[in-house]
Amino acid sequence: MSVRLAVAADVEALAEVAAVTFALACPPSTKPEAIADFIATVLSAQAFQGYLADPRRTLLVSEEAPGGPLAGYTMLVAGEPADADVAAAIRIRPTTELSKIYVREGSHGRGAAGELLVRSLDAARDAGAAGMWLGTNEENARARRFYAKHGFEPVGTKRFRLGDRYEHDVVFERPL
Repeated sequence: MSVRLAVAADVEALAEVAAVTFALACPPSTKPEAIADFIATVLSAQAFQGYLADPRRTLLVSEEAPGGPLAGYTMLVAGEPADADVAAAIRIRPTTELSKIYVREGSHGRGAAGELLVRSLDAARDAGAAGMWLGTNEENARARRFYAKHGFEPVGTKRFRLGDRYEHDVVFERPL
């Protein structure tokens, strides 16, 4: 498994991984149209171009072998959270959000997510963050176990708009 910083040449592959992995984190009740709209607007190649150009964001990619297809990715967002519920819940500053961590289903259980997370923690620490936070859907038991295993603790809740309804996320945090 190889983890590296994402580059402009990765935008199409990032969008493709995002398109096949986003639904894995959604509650079963999520409407397919809401998932498709989110992918088209937030996880498109054009969106990833913007993310890569944003100096507050760091994107890391995981490859099964150097130069091979992407197994997954993470996106970090440095700085104070814009969401008031998150800002009130987290305790450690300066902070970095683990905005996205997605791994292809075929790479689950092979260490890709763990390695991406370790490298993301390192990147946030190297950039001066003292803590990291994330939000995950309250129904995503697998993700919640994964984050707890890696030292994250629940500290609050927030809402996440997906389609025409709000989902409820658990906010996790851990020191770096």
